[in-house]
Amino acid sequence: MSEDRYYGVLAHASARKLAADACMTFPLDYIVRIEPPTRNKAQNAKMHAMIRDIAQQWMFQGRYWHADDMKRMLVDAFAKAKREMGEPLHHDGRVVPSLDGERVVQLGIQTADFTVKENSDFIEFLFAWGAELHHQIIWRDAA
Repeated sequence: MSEDRYYGVLAHASARKLAADACMTFPLDYIVRIEPPTRNKAQNAKMHAMIRDIAQQWMFQGRYWHADDMKRMLVDAFAKAKREMGEPLHHDGRVVPSLDGERVVQLGIQTADFTVKENSDFIEFLFAWGAELHHQIIWRDAA
């Protein structure tokens, strides 16, 4: 085979057969990886619009935070909620001391790695979080 990689989506029976046929052409030591799809563009746009709304409307520790910072805090809260429900994220994070021991560093959780279901759950989490009485977020973007 002239290509050394194969990418495909198992969207229908023909695609599944093409993937199986491709597997037969590669050397025996190659790695096959089949995984659920990650978030889609519509989910991504919705999630970021919601995070912007929260960052613009809700003060934490006496100030408004940049959307990127708010995203990290919300993802951390979401990951904690999922762990407590007995459904940890498939790539759950962890907190470790910084190399100089003066701070803590959050590792591991990237929304780009969310499965479609995890991203859907995160959007539902954002809706619920924003609806809480002490948050009362007004969603501005209907995307």
